[in-house]
Amino acid sequence: MIPFKEVMATFYHALLLDLSMTAYIAVIPLLGYIFWLLSGRKSVTLSWINVYNLTLIAFFSIISVINFNIYREWGSKVNSKALGFAIDSPTVAIASSASSPIGLSIAALLMLIVISYFLHKLVVTNKITLSSSPIWLRALVALLLIALNVMILRGGFRGSPITQSMAYFSEDQTLNNAAVNTEWNLMRSVLSARMANKNPYVYLSNQQADAIIKDLYAVKKDTTINILKTKRPNVVMVIIESFTADVTKTLGQEEGITPHMDSLFKKGVLFSKIYASGYRTDKGILATAAGYPTFASGSIVKWPEKMQKIPAIAQSLYRNGYETSFYYGGESEFDNYKAFILGHNYQHLVDRKDFKSDNMQSIWGKFDEAVFARQVADLGKMKQPFFSTTMTLTNHEPFTLPRKPKFPGDDNPSKFKSTANYTDSCINAFLNNARKKDWYKNTLFIFVADHGHGLPKNAYEIFMPQRYHIPLLFYGDVIKDEFIGKDFSNVGSQADIAATLLAQLDIPATEFVWSKNMLNPYVKPFAFFSWENGMGFIDQQQCVTFDTVGNVVAYDSDAENKQQSALTLSYAKACLQKIYQQFIEL
Repeated sequence: MIPFKEVMATFYHALLLDLSMTAYIAVIPLLGYIFWLLSGRKSVTLSWINVYNLTLIAFFSIISVINFNIYREWGSKVNSKALGFAIDSPTVAIASSASSPIGLSIAALLMLIVISYFLHKLVVTNKITLSSSPIWLRALVALLLIALNVMILRGGFRGSPITQSMAYFSEDQTLNNAAVNTEWNLMRSVLSARMANKNPYVYLSNQQADAIIKDLYAVKKDTTINILKTKRPNVVMVIIESFTADVTKTLGQEEGITPHMDSLFKKGVLFSKIYASGYRTDKGILATAAGYPTFASGSIVKWPEKMQKIPAIAQSLYRNGYETSFYYGGESEFDNYKAFILGHNYQHLVDRKDFKSDNMQSIWGKFDEAVFARQVADLGKMKQPFFSTTMTLTNHEPFTLPRKPKFPGDDNPSKFKSTANYTDSCINAFLNNARKKDWYKNTLFIFVADHGHGLPKNAYEIFMPQRYHIPLLFYGDVIKDEFIGKDFSNVGSQADIAATLLAQLDIPATEFVWSKNMLNPYVKPFAFFSWENGMGFIDQQQCVTFDTVGNVVAYDSDAENKQQSALTLSYAKACLQKIYQQFIEL
């Protein structure tokens, strides 16, 4: 039974999207009003507004009733898929809705129309009178009205524009879906539908693509190298903003930027040839925490109803008795992170608004040291075993710091090195504080970047594999002594963390179809990555990247071996084609 308090909270958390949809609806009347205001008319009759409003009342009432029944059948709100289904196959759509309560639906429809019509008659006037005023004042009022409407439309002055995530507040997905404005969600779905309906990356026949993917992920023997002393450690995953391999001495030959992380590499299990799935945080978080790779120009975070259908590490661990939490110093609503977090069994979410003080804060949110300090304080209160994820943000443009930078200079490479150095020091302080806690000895720490970066070297273009090279480290007292300082140098992907971790915990990972256990000697070592206009595939022999707009090879590490290059390129094409096709079918 859902508590009454949480049900009522739905209305509060729905306000931003409700207001945003209201602002969209108000665009046409607002433009009309501004025209009248600037034209100097003294009075205006609003008969057309009645037609506009009554049309919307009827349409929105119908959509709301359809949404009731769609949610009963599909478990998701009405979207472009439902509309397309009704338009393309009306007979089938009617048959599919035969189980819907017709009488209740009609009663709800009539009630919505009658109440809305009554409110319309009560609130909307049929005539407005405009007072005389100077043209400059009328122009100023017009600009202010436009600015106010745009502000409401985008969800306020916050850094990120409005998304469905801003309505999410509960572990119960029914409440989250109830808080999402139905018409706003439908509008967003229709505008995005083209991308989710047709695969733009079809290079091979389905049979060829299927055969390649099957061969790449085929494993002769389901086994693993067990590096942990226990099957049920606490797990703390730290996803580090823009922490490219190039900032480290061990992997990038850069001196003095990350001394603490370089030291940790020698005290844990390092995976030295790991490649990020994409080039942005929204892609990195899904690859890392859900084992879901990127697909070039798209990102599944834009489709919460699809994103809810993919698995996540937190879900698997929650089902196996772990208490789960997520820490982020920024706005969790940004790019629908919150929808992913609350939709995948993270029981506790701490983000920017959960810090009472404005101290230790940049334009993006709380500096890393404040977030790590909060996490250490909270973990002692959680039931063990726990799974806690932290996503840092200080090492992000515009590279601001709460202290004097280590590397002087106003150029971006210097500022980037200084913020990376700061995050490195925060990780060291985090571990030092954690060592004082009783849960530390039974905790596995996983450190990985969300994506790579062009800085600090400014030497690699977006289509080059070095741009995606990131560190991955398993660290903690739970690691067996014989594996301390071990470097597993086979090529792997950020998306492989899910299967690798779950295998260590003896938890099935079959639902993570794009994730490989990198500690299984029989797994083929490779990584697939993509960016807005291209994709790449790298294994132990070669890397080939491909520009999907120009349809040309962008990079080839062994261009003289044309036969191998063609084979490697076919792997990249098969991966992108199948990943995108799965996205469409979700």
